[in-house]
Amino acid sequence: MSARHLSLARGEKAMRPKSSMHGGKKSDSPIVAMKPANKTASTVAEPAEPRGGAKGNAVEQSTPRTQSRTSVSHALDRIRQAARERPKERLTALYHHVTIDLLHAAYAALRREAAAGVDGVTWSTYGENLEANLQSLHHRVHGGAYRAQPSRRRYIPKPDGKTRPLGIASLEDKIVQKAVVEILNAIYEERFLGFSYGFRPGRGQHDALDALAVGLTKQSVGWVLDADIAAFFDTVDHNWLIRFLEHRIGDRRMIRLIAKWLKAGVLEEGRITKVEAGTPQGAVISPLLANVYLHYVFDLWAQRWRRREARGKVMIIRYADDIVVGFQYVDDAKCFRTDMQARLAQFALALNAEKTRLIEFGKYAAKRRAGRGERRPETFNFLGFTHVCAERSDGGLLLCRYSQRDRMRATLRNICDELRRRWHDPIAEQGQWLRRVVAGYFAYHAVPTNIHALHSFREHVAWLWMRRLRRRSQTSRMTWSRFNRLCNHWLPPARILHPYPQQRFAVKHPR
Repeated sequence: MSARHLSLARGEKAMRPKSSMHGGKKSDSPIVAMKPANKTASTVAEPAEPRGGAKGNAVEQSTPRTQSRTSVSHALDRIRQAARERPKERLTALYHHVTIDLLHAAYAALRREAAAGVDGVTWSTYGENLEANLQSLHHRVHGGAYRAQPSRRRYIPKPDGKTRPLGIASLEDKIVQKAVVEILNAIYEERFLGFSYGFRPGRGQHDALDALAVGLTKQSVGWVLDADIAAFFDTVDHNWLIRFLEHRIGDRRMIRLIAKWLKAGVLEEGRITKVEAGTPQGAVISPLLANVYLHYVFDLWAQRWRRREARGKVMIIRYADDIVVGFQYVDDAKCFRTDMQARLAQFALALNAEKTRLIEFGKYAAKRRAGRGERRPETFNFLGFTHVCAERSDGGLLLCRYSQRDRMRATLRNICDELRRRWHDPIAEQGQWLRRVVAGYFAYHAVPTNIHALHSFREHVAWLWMRRLRRRSQTSRMTWSRFNRLCNHWLPPARILHPYPQQRFAVKHPR
């Protein structure tokens, strides 16, 4: 197929019952040149750029290599435009967009200090002969010689004392996955719903927190369902995932490439284990695949349930597999929870019974509970913050957000262990490292109403540092006056860095 055209085949509206990834019929649709629709409305997220007058320029695969970033942007813009203008059709010519320029951009976007996979190749080592390596990788990807390598299994501790398994992919797998993610993002960002915030371009954790805070304070929310899907990344059904991808992707080569990563397996203690379900946490493509899976399993269903079944207001916020749903009436909340359990069971998923709770929370929760002789409303955790239902002086809802205590303790334990390792480093080097750690913690947790937790965290870090410095020698001369000067010099002061949720939400989502 010519690289100057993007062919589209009309997609099926219903799910195809088979799970096989081979034997699909080729599209009989004619090859068409993409032409923007007249009077197409432009959005803030996707501004339109005027193109040249030549007819062929609008569908060129790439511009000269000296403008690699521009060529990648133009190719992704064409995919995004096709996905937006043809929401019910399958895109059949995607694989050729995995170009040298896109692989180069994907390599540059990877973390420099990330751990190596089973091949032992690091980012800097691969970059010593970058052009030749990318040329070879591109040739293997398009020639059919590319093989996905198993992920290296590694366990990291969780705040609750358990461990989370991570899959560290090889560097070339990361590069190709990052390139494919850019292509698929151009397709699915046109279809994902507004209450989905996890691992999406232009959206972060604080965007989800702001939307939750605005929904709790501005809408008629009286009950909150704090839901968590049990072992989601380990139980994603591969057959369902492939069928969901085939709703929008008609390029069989792209489907087979994704299937290679799903079936690559993991390497643990020298043995390769094949996996029949799940996507490895830590893989570049796993967050996108998780969003695609939950888009069809939960998002579309929840949106339809809210419109057809609910009697009152319903607010939904989802960040990956963490879900918070606010309800006006308790009957809606109970019905939604029951229907949600049945819906997830159809796709090999289940709610975590320990972390899923339905609590009374909202503007009038405290008054209603006080009238029944009950204690103040329960709290719930979301994205590292404990949400507390308080009351303003005028009787309205004051939503307080505090750093989760278990996560703060886990961070302090990590700092203590690292200080032990840096025990005999110069004080200046220890101070520089602690400054980065404390500043990074404040950058996320310095939200309004959380100032006391910030002061507590800084004081605990200072106490750990003081204890280490005094134990370096039996004749330590580290007095409190001298140590306070060190803290004032190296540790950032505790102060609020984020605006109120309503202010930032109003700027990003003007009404």
